[in-house]
Formats: sequence, C-alpha cells, structure tokens
Amino acid sequence: MTKKIAIYGKGGIGKSTTVANLSAVWASEGLNCLVIGCDPKADTTRTLYGSRIPTVVHTLKDNRKPEKEDLVFTGFKGIQCVESGGPEPGVGCAGRGVIVAMKRLEQLDIFNDDLDVVVYDVLGDVVCGGFSVPLREKYADEVVIVTSGEYMSLYAANNIVRGVKKLKGNLSGIVCNCRNVDNEEQIVNDFAEKIGTHVIGTIHRSNLIQDAELN
Repeated sequence: MTKKIAIYGKGGIGKSTTVANLSAVWASEGLNCLVIGCDPKADTTRTLYGSRIPTVVHTLKDNRKPEKEDLVFTGFKGIQCVESGGPEPGVGCAGRGVIVAMKRLEQLDIFNDDLDVVVYDVLGDVVCGGFSVPLREKYADEVVIVTSGEYMSLYAANNIVRGVKKLKGNLSGIVCNCRNVDNEEQIVNDFAEKIGTHVIGTIHRSNLIQDAELN
C-alpha cells in the first residue's frame, strides 16, 4: 500500500530539504519514491535530479497532451521527480498550478505506478484552496509539518493545523528544524503537545546544509 505524505510549512523553513533527504533515504532502502514539488518556485527536486526540471504548468502551455516522460524525471536512486510549477510572480494563482498538475498526473495514471512512497512538498504560508489540493482531493493520506521555534514559523504551522482539521486530515507529527532559538526544542515540543501531536524528528542546525545548497 502506497504511503502518501504531504509536508507543509512556512516558506524557507526547510520543507524541500526535508523532502529531498527523506526521499533519498527511502530510495536508498529500495523503496520506489515519487516526489512532487507543489511550490511555484519549482526547486524541490533540484538536488535529487541535479538541476531544475520542466514544470507541469509550463509544459502544458507548450504541449497540450504531454506524456509521462515530459513531466516525470528520474533522479537519485531512481526517485521520480515532478514539479507542478505555477504562474510568473504577480500573474494568476499559484494554487491553480497545483490543481492543474494533480489532474494531469492523475490522467496519466502516474499515481497507479508501483509506488511505495509519494511525498508532496507544499507551501504553507498561503491560506489558499490550491495548496490544500493534496489533502483535500485525497492525494495524500497524512500531513507532516516542518517548523522551527521561531514565532512566525509556529504561527504558519498553527494555521496549517487549522486547515488540516477543517479537512479532517491526519496530522502525523512535527519536524523541528532548528534555527538556534533559545529553548527551541522545548518550545516546539510544547507547541506539538498543545495541538495534539508530537515531534517525530529534530534536525539540529548545521552549516553543511547551507553549503550543500550553495554547491
């Protein structure tokens, strides 16, 4: 049975890094993984594939009937990579890009492949119906939220929790991506307890991640 996880969080909090590294671990263990970036920046899969890949939205503009190979690219350890994409800044609704991408992927039966894990990297700053598509349309079975102990990150996480509850989704837990805030782990653990969940993993601050992204 395919495990389908949507990873949400404030922009810049480390969702894409978390998604890429989790997928790399699962793939290294022999699991068949599909990673779908649901951010208009379209940079979720760049480390897995080695460069940016064409987005579903832009491909559909040039080709009304794209095939699987036009949208799905094979990256590290066989991980299948997709970027939904979106409009240019200031033009149109980014959430629509997610809706268009999901519908097209469904038409191509990509979700019916022999997949062990499907992971969605979803922007959590914007309270927009488009970004709730993975959960609302049942493409994802559970939600994991990435946050630090910073106030605005927790504020965004709290808004995401409200949306998950409204959609009757399954919140699996919190990933604490540390930013060297005083008492950070305790703050995030207290937050998780208040919203009725728990911290499933803590990533301690390391310059290695920033160096890797620059490289």
